[in-house]
Amino acid sequence: MSGHSKWSSIKHKKAATDAKRGKAFTRVIKEITIAARMGGGDPAANPRLRSAIASAKSVNMPQDNVTRAIKKGTGELPGVSYEEYTYEGYGPGGVAVMVEIMTDNKNRTVADIRHVFSKHNGNLGESGCVAWIFDKKGLIVVDSDKAEEDSLMEIVLNSGAEDMQLSDDVFEITTMPEDLETVREAIEKAGVEISMAQVSLIPQSTIKLIGKQAEQMLKLMEKLEDHDDVQDVFANFDIPDDVMEKINSQ
Repeated sequence: MSGHSKWSSIKHKKAATDAKRGKAFTRVIKEITIAARMGGGDPAANPRLRSAIASAKSVNMPQDNVTRAIKKGTGELPGVSYEEYTYEGYGPGGVAVMVEIMTDNKNRTVADIRHVFSKHNGNLGESGCVAWIFDKKGLIVVDSDKAEEDSLMEIVLNSGAEDMQLSDDVFEITTMPEDLETVREAIEKAGVEISMAQVSLIPQSTIKLIGKQAEQMLKLMEKLEDHDDVQDVFANFDIPDDVMEKINSQ
């Protein structure tokens, strides 16, 4: 999980900055809208919507924004109709990349994503080319200074989590997708602050990158993440800590 772990820790730190708040709001609003459209506007009966609302709270989204997004999803208010797609491709060094999209214009978006891949030494692939490398899991990230390891481990395992690992300065808890909300609620009930909780794609194996390929990979991930129609990006790269620190300091 190391490649995914490192990108997860980078992402949740980036999401905390004011510069990324607008992008975070856009992503969450899209997720709330499509969750409400697919499963109804009652969070108690719609686990995906419940998770999206929790994500909205984590980025301090005003309740009015949440309510409007739900009503747009259920059709009570007019709004843009988004569709979900997943694109697959390869990054530098043959790294597998999965890109989750929500868009109102598939043709525009796929052209943009193909351009981003090609510009950063990657290429967009066919459907199914790398999906087999990833497992769908619930992923919860907790900063290591927010909880004591043994007590957190007891909470998450008793609530149905599969595993917990310390990666850099965060605890990463993995669950079956359907158990994500139960485990999240148990952690929050214990008074522990969660940095990120979402259904993620966890790679079964990773590819180690150094030097120019490592720089290109991080740039590709960043550019994909910054695209307005991209909800999330997953990849199976592993960049050593010293290389990561050197790149981040440039």
